[in-house]
Amino acid sequence: MMDLVLKNGVLPDGSRADIAIADGKIAAIETGFSGEAVETLDLEGYLVSPPFVDSHFHLDTTLTAGLIRHNTSGTLLEGIQIWKETKPHLTEEDIYARARKLCEMTISQGTLAIRSHVDISDPDLKAVRALVRLREDLKPWMTIQLVAFPQDGFFRMEDAAELLVRALDMGLDLVGGIPHYERTTVQGGESIDALFRLAADRALPIDMHCDETDDPNSRHIETMAACAVKYGLQGRVTGSHLTSMHSMDNAYADKLIGLLAESGLAAVSNPLINMTLSGRYDTYPKRRGLTRIPELLRAGVPVGFGHDCVMDPWYRLGSHDMLEVASMGLHAAQMTSESEMAACFSSVTDMAAGILGLDAYGLKVGTPADLVVLQACSVFDALRLRPCRLYVLRNGRVISRTEPRLSQLTLSEERTVDLARI
Repeated sequence: MMDLVLKNGVLPDGSRADIAIADGKIAAIETGFSGEAVETLDLEGYLVSPPFVDSHFHLDTTLTAGLIRHNTSGTLLEGIQIWKETKPHLTEEDIYARARKLCEMTISQGTLAIRSHVDISDPDLKAVRALVRLREDLKPWMTIQLVAFPQDGFFRMEDAAELLVRALDMGLDLVGGIPHYERTTVQGGESIDALFRLAADRALPIDMHCDETDDPNSRHIETMAACAVKYGLQGRVTGSHLTSMHSMDNAYADKLIGLLAESGLAAVSNPLINMTLSGRYDTYPKRRGLTRIPELLRAGVPVGFGHDCVMDPWYRLGSHDMLEVASMGLHAAQMTSESEMAACFSSVTDMAAGILGLDAYGLKVGTPADLVVLQACSVFDALRLRPCRLYVLRNGRVISRTEPRLSQLTLSEERTVDLARI
């Protein structure tokens, strides 16, 4: 006896199947499942996806817009300055409440995993305490990974090294960094080496903000790739943003991408925020500022997409809809072939889960039944429409339901609408 059977679903590869769930796990994926179940839901040809994954976010800064002054220049550096002004006035409870509100909102949109960078520059580590507590409180509903992030620079800020170690001792999951924000290029490289040594000593993965600038001479990702090999951390290193690659000479970028693939690095792009912050010093033409997503993928470098910010000093907008992120990445990187669009969907699902090391993930028999049913009939429609999430399941239990919306009927649906009844 199954606990739940989802009948007549469409999988991301376009095939139709029934999904049977028992004891919180996927027990069968097959056409015409005939076993008995406590409950059966007829999906009527709608898309069933593994849950969305946000590869890069900042839970401690989220939802502060309106509480702080606006970033009038729209630049990364003004955002950092505003956050410096804001941090002393925050409380642990405020950080927890804002982050929880964001998480509850995004769960209803089918995002059940977030990797969040946590600013460790506050001497009281309020954000660390708040988000470690949130991570534990929300475990039944979602997975949160926390990165120890020295926002004000590992060397640039006094006591950053001590605070980062304290944060790791409090249970943070990864080592972070921001080499392009150190005072000199040399210090940026030295910060990478020191942080990699720390990660290797603690057997922790690394995810660094790296080369988040329009300056083509910001090449710290090259040092990260070398350190991944030096410290034996291949497959456990992520370079986030990498926007300087947008402006690099093609010959150097080609060499660099090969080095990243050889070193087992993953990349994370944040299309909404990277496009908003980049090109601020340009007149025309203006740069998009995204890293070289198609080229990285062709070289075998996994690329995840992150939302990065929602209503904070760097980005006043945002709804934390990962399909909006995937759609923006698709448009900005001009990834419009069938395979490229599928890759963009994977960058917020399967490929992103691989970057986060989520082994128990995906539409496979034996994995936890974490699923999203979308009011779409294909991955193409999901990217095009950013549709309603009809059901969100965690460990086989429906944790969110939303009524279908007429406005999101898709072109591929074999349905008719009786206009006389509207």
